[in-house]
Amino acid sequence: MKLGLIIVLCWLMAALLGPFYSVQALSVDLPAILSGPGESGLFGRDELGRDVLARVLAGAGVALWVSVLVVSLSAVIGTGIGLLAGYLGGWFDRITGRVIDVFLAFPGILLAIALAAVLGPGLGNLVLALSVMGWVGFARLARAQTLSLRQPEHVQ
Repeated sequence: MKLGLIIVLCWLMAALLGPFYSVQALSVDLPAILSGPGESGLFGRDELGRDVLARVLAGAGVALWVSVLVVSLSAVIGTGIGLLAGYLGGWFDRITGRVIDVFLAFPGILLAIALAAVLGPGLGNLVLALSVMGWVGFARLARAQTLSLRQPEHVQ
């Protein structure tokens, strides 16, 4: 538990402090190609002489924003659909339940990768593809909770 918290906090610090790192992540330094950790860079240099630490920090920032956007969008859409299906019931609930079952029958990440490939490159398309696959868990949970709270006498 503590180790996981430490890892997440380090990642958050890297994502938030990465833009303030003075070395450019994309600057090429050909004489420093594949140099190890040391004076040229704390994590060393890659095959084009770019600072690996700067690239890791830049990637952490992008990953933070993508993850926050995907989870937020998935939670809002999935919770809304699940609440609506559980509250309305009837044919809408049955159709929503079947759609959720179809989405859960396939590996979500593979469908997200395929959808991202169809949509094309870009962070917006990546967020959209991951959100299209991520809403299902939220919808299933919200639907189940709404159905369970709809039945007791004190609600009716």
